Amino acid sequence: MVEIKVVKIDILEGMNIILGQSHFIKTVEDMYEALVEASSGIKFGLAFCEASGPCLVRLTGNDPELEKIAGDMAYKIGAGHSFIIYLKNAFPVNVLKRVQSVSEVVSIFCATANPVEVVIAESDQGRGIIGVIDGFSPKSIETDDDIVERKKFLRTIGYKTP
Repeated sequence: MVEIKVVKIDILEGMNIILGQSHFIKTVEDMYEALVEASSGIKFGLAFCEASGPCLVRLTGNDPELEKIAGDMAYKIGAGHSFIIYLKNAFPVNVLKRVQSVSEVVSIFCATANPVEVVIAESDQGRGIIGVIDGFSPKSIETDDDIVERKKFLRTIGYKTP
């Protein structure tokens, strides 16, 4: 018997998250190194749900507040081998390739500042992430004016050159 549940991820103003799946306790240390090497001003907290042995939520980071938030959220999600990273002073686009390059990382479910709901399957054995609901459903298809605005926005925030 499997029960489907939804867990809302708390994301505070100015934060982004990366939610993924990994497979080994070494993830915590390797991910720490990847994140600090990716961006000099980054602040982050990382939590990893161990899926065997003592089954602890393993923590690391360079910001105690973000570390606590990540630990609490990972425990709330409770899916074996899942991890969550809370970021400040960096965007997922700045660190995602480094995170994905960590040898223990299996997949990334989302990397966002949007409201996120995690769809969980729970059985007698434990919990697993089925997927995520990242943000909201589309309201329409972009127009020519929307395309102009998108391109202007990317240049305004420095992600594209003029």
